[in-house]
Amino acid sequence: MRTWRGAILFVVACQVAGVVGALTTTTGSSPWYQTLAKPSFQPPGWVFGPVWTLLYTLMGIAAWRVWRRGRDSPGVHLAVVLFGIQLALNAAWSPIFFGAHAITLALVVLLLLSAAVLATLVAFVRIDRPAGWMLAPYLAWVTFASILNAAIVNLN
Repeated sequence: MRTWRGAILFVVACQVAGVVGALTTTTGSSPWYQTLAKPSFQPPGWVFGPVWTLLYTLMGIAAWRVWRRGRDSPGVHLAVVLFGIQLALNAAWSPIFFGAHAITLALVVLLLLSAAVLATLVAFVRIDRPAGWMLAPYLAWVTFASILNAAIVNLN
């Protein structure tokens, strides 16, 4: 699985994590969500799908690049564990925000996610510099999402 098939499996795994979140995001058109006050800088809803698809693809390729170095390579085990933690936090955000309507808890999850993505990026850079930098757009987007979520908390 250290060939291109491995990369496809990693990308698919990341996309599946995105689908988990997307299943609850359909409630984004719910009356509850529509009544929330939102900041002026919130992107239109159609932006999120393409952005997340690209980010999950980059995440999968980055994880594959690190994983293919082998479990016995220094730092790979920790990097993969960190990647799993951030992916789980990522998948948890939408059900918390859209499903449970817990916008403050969702902000806490995003802050933890930001820290986990940063730790993963650093761990990946130490193993495979391009893999680490593939996570930079993801970190930027999660940081933006944290600011957006904080604004929603503040406005509501």
